[in-house]
Amino acid sequence: MLRLSLFLLLISLIAGCSPADDKNQQRSANANSKEIVFVTHNGPTTYYVNGDSQFAGIEYDLATLFVKDYMPGYQIKFLVVNSIGDVIPALLKGKANIAAANLSITHLRQELVQFSKPYQETQQQLILNNEVFENPKNLHTVKDLALLSDKSIAVPAGTSYAERLSQLQKEQPKLHWQAIENTNSESLLEEVASGLLDFTVVDSHLLAVMKNYHPNLDVAMPIGKPEKIAWALSKNSDPQLISKVNAFFDKIHQDGTLRNLIDRYYGNVDRLNTQDITNFLKLSNTLLPKYMNIFKQAQEITGIDWRLLAAISYRESHWDTFNTSPTNVRGLMMLTEKTADLMGVTDRLDPKQSIPAGAKYLLKLKDTIPDRVPEPDRTYMALASYNIGYAHVEDARVLAQRLKLNPDSWVDVKKTLVMLNNPEYYSTAKYGYASGGAPVIFVGSIRSYQRILERYQPSHSPSYNNYKIALADEY
Repeated sequence: MLRLSLFLLLISLIAGCSPADDKNQQRSANANSKEIVFVTHNGPTTYYVNGDSQFAGIEYDLATLFVKDYMPGYQIKFLVVNSIGDVIPALLKGKANIAAANLSITHLRQELVQFSKPYQETQQQLILNNEVFENPKNLHTVKDLALLSDKSIAVPAGTSYAERLSQLQKEQPKLHWQAIENTNSESLLEEVASGLLDFTVVDSHLLAVMKNYHPNLDVAMPIGKPEKIAWALSKNSDPQLISKVNAFFDKIHQDGTLRNLIDRYYGNVDRLNTQDITNFLKLSNTLLPKYMNIFKQAQEITGIDWRLLAAISYRESHWDTFNTSPTNVRGLMMLTEKTADLMGVTDRLDPKQSIPAGAKYLLKLKDTIPDRVPEPDRTYMALASYNIGYAHVEDARVLAQRLKLNPDSWVDVKKTLVMLNNPEYYSTAKYGYASGGAPVIFVGSIRSYQRILERYQPSHSPSYNNYKIALADEY
């Protein structure tokens, strides 16, 4: 049956080749010996333009690092296709050297292409809308999928989900589902969230990201065993290129680079619960507009994205300007008396004073962190310092170095921060005990809130005149 599926897929690829495709194949990705072409598709787990109008995504970062470190003198090029179903056909037609597109290693795909060493593991999951109906309690195994014969189940065509459902349908003939052309998993998840579709199937890491935008999405059950994600190359690729790709993945596994990237894109996605996200989305529409211009003015003064400042403010005060803690930390940015005095604030309950002061204080903390710490780790450490004080963050960095971890990597520093409540470690720290779990949660929550704002709120690009006015006001 696998051979039949493979034959049908190859026929569809051949049928899809036009004379123009033949010309493109002649001018294949290998035609330019100083260019490496990666085929990918847009999505939160692959390649996209972020809130700063810059290219981002774990596949984008991995590809860029690979060419920089292993292909010196080569230019990188991205071929962005419409859907994941177009990725392998583009590779087979010679339009790209490497497919970097969040591809799971499946039996059918292995018949068509060769895969690199895997860099991530994922689990396929059946997704429902928990506001439409409760998680069916009679769903326990893939055999129970047949119970959903009266429900609509759809996945994008050409995906590993379609391949898995095809296999299951042979065992469960009553299982009905659709493979939709010209769509993607994010779109189908949005249909589930809006009640237009009963179920879809996605990878666990994609769901974790999308739940931050649609908190009513939920897991009905896992589908099959976990799968590995890797890059794909054509079977006639240069063996040296394959060797370099595998050496690259070995290196970033060993030196912590891969761990850092996975944390950057997925490390905070499950920090918020459904109620957190629901409340945040509600207040983003009702309360945030009241203070939005002040956040943007603070960006003009400091250069810090207003959406990050708004995320900090929400985490601190839920945008309640009268918020006061038992320790007398007050206002939208929850400033201490000491910090308020340092930043020249006379009324911490005044948003026009609190927000710019909080922004300038965060900038001051970023400037305190050693220059060698790269972004975004630098920002994460500054946020942790905002919460617990720079001294304890520096203790965590020293401890990381002592334990042969990377003191310039947030992934490693957040491990040692939580160790500062253990006498074995804080007894030797310069500043002693710290409740190090609090800043780790603080940073993770802010990253999630910022990501949500970046999805729904546009970036702010102040004019040159506004920037001059802001500088004049500042100095």
